[in-house]
Amino acid sequence: MLLKQKQRIFYGLVILTGILVVLILRLAYVQLVFRASSLPHSKYTLQEMSVLQRERGVVLDSGRGNVYDRNGKPLTGKTVSAAVLFPVDRKSLENKDGRLNPVARALGVDSERLATLWGRLSVPLLWKGDSGSAPLALTEQQAKRISALEFSGLEVLPYTERYENRPNGMQWLGYLTDVPGQMQMPHTGYAFREGAAGLEKTMEPILRGVGPTTVYYTVDGLNRAIPGTGIQLKSPNNPYYPLRLTSTIDLELQRDIEKLTEKAGMKEGAVVLLDASNADVIAMLSRPFYNPLNVDPKQGAWNNRAVQATAPGSIFKTVTAAAALEAGVTSVDESFYCSGKYARYGLSCWKATGHGALTLEQAFAQSSNVVFAELGERMAGEELESTARKLGLGRTVGWEAKDMLGMPVMRPLDHEEKGMVFSSEQAASDGGVRAQSGIGQRDVRVTPLQAANLVVTLLHDGQVRAPRLLHHVSYANGQLMKEFKPHFAPSNAGSIRPETARLLTAWMRTVVTDGTGKSLMHAKWKLAGKSGTAQVKVQGQPRNNQWFIGYGPVEHPRYALAVLFQNMKEGGSNQATSLFGDIMNLLASRSA
Repeated sequence: MLLKQKQRIFYGLVILTGILVVLILRLAYVQLVFRASSLPHSKYTLQEMSVLQRERGVVLDSGRGNVYDRNGKPLTGKTVSAAVLFPVDRKSLENKDGRLNPVARALGVDSERLATLWGRLSVPLLWKGDSGSAPLALTEQQAKRISALEFSGLEVLPYTERYENRPNGMQWLGYLTDVPGQMQMPHTGYAFREGAAGLEKTMEPILRGVGPTTVYYTVDGLNRAIPGTGIQLKSPNNPYYPLRLTSTIDLELQRDIEKLTEKAGMKEGAVVLLDASNADVIAMLSRPFYNPLNVDPKQGAWNNRAVQATAPGSIFKTVTAAAALEAGVTSVDESFYCSGKYARYGLSCWKATGHGALTLEQAFAQSSNVVFAELGERMAGEELESTARKLGLGRTVGWEAKDMLGMPVMRPLDHEEKGMVFSSEQAASDGGVRAQSGIGQRDVRVTPLQAANLVVTLLHDGQVRAPRLLHHVSYANGQLMKEFKPHFAPSNAGSIRPETARLLTAWMRTVVTDGTGKSLMHAKWKLAGKSGTAQVKVQGQPRNNQWFIGYGPVEHPRYALAVLFQNMKEGGSNQATSLFGDIMNLLASRSA
């Protein structure tokens, strides 16, 4: 009996020992594995979470990589001074002696409202003022005045604002959205975000940071600040990250052009300015403007109209002329007659009485619909469509690269559309469709980016270049990581003849000296280009797309420019021509 009792005790001890060993191994596993591994739906490890549970802080910098213009000016991540309210004893907020009044005045708020808001805080708060969407950026004078108050629980700290809180036309930059399923950073109210559109989306793998910079204080189990710990700063302190993206954009010029579109009354449309030497994007804007801090995906303002295809109207006659000359269905010596009507399909010229006898160059300068409808019908659909592709239309042309920086395909421009010439082979075989397509109507669709790049292509003897938005990426310490070198974007069908390209660039000058662009003769530079008006319908109502594309100065082309006013009421002068001149005058003034 005694022996059996001893055996039971022994087996019991063995079982207890086994359980203890399993628990020890389990704890060791948790310490060794989960300590260094992120928890599900979190960026943090178990060890980091245990520390964070004892901290109350506010994120001053998300740690996300930033984008800069060609001159090093920040397009994202500008550092400003911001006021931070830390939780304090509510008794210190009693305003019997009026000591809270100067603080309230400095923050631009009523004393009673400030005391109520401040007294409810359990975590630090970046002061947003009346903006509601982003921390209030303090002026230097405001920051000094608040710091001089030396009020306990109020600090002025450097804060990195992702975007300026104002509408702008840089939809190509994009915006951020909360990461689905990602928990907030504990006790800060900070939600992790990722790119939802534009460069923020296409370059997400590069812009994603390695951790935020946080100012915090430590609390005990009752959520009280531990005396003597003070406010501390925590940062990844990595010499290489976050990465820096340098764009080809000139921020000052971008903003000046935005002001010009405002002055010109542009409600809907786009402007694309390219470097004529290599097709770098110097400025690109879309209207209506958007505010990246307040984006409603259901609204269309965040869409980049500069890369959206729309009816081109007469600017497409540049392609039609090139196709007709390349196909040999006309020549520079042929004479035409514009009566104002193209009777076969009921088409008419914008000049009701017609232009009379014309050479091809004169027909291009005067933008005769009759002549170009005839040329469109003369050609096979494939001849017109093939030439469009050779000139960078009907396909995406934005800069791209394969297998770069961990991305199978890198395309910085987001949502770039291809456009088209014909909607189907059947349409291309119809003479009436070809006649309408010859004047840039019917199914023809072109993006402002393609239109500006068409000008660059002609200036380079028909060689299509790929518009580049990004110049290089570098480490946080300034060391170059990768340069995004310019490249061509040739068509499988080849390119047009250099002599055809040169002829068309010369005819663009005739448009200004003797054609529809005569109002530009008074510009500071000698300019060349092509106007266009396309008839469209918006909610059943007739509207016009007004275009002007071209280059300047003529002697030594430096810039290629496309201007589009969309959905304008019928009638009136071409506003795009006027704005084209204003932008070129701005460029001339800056170059003086």
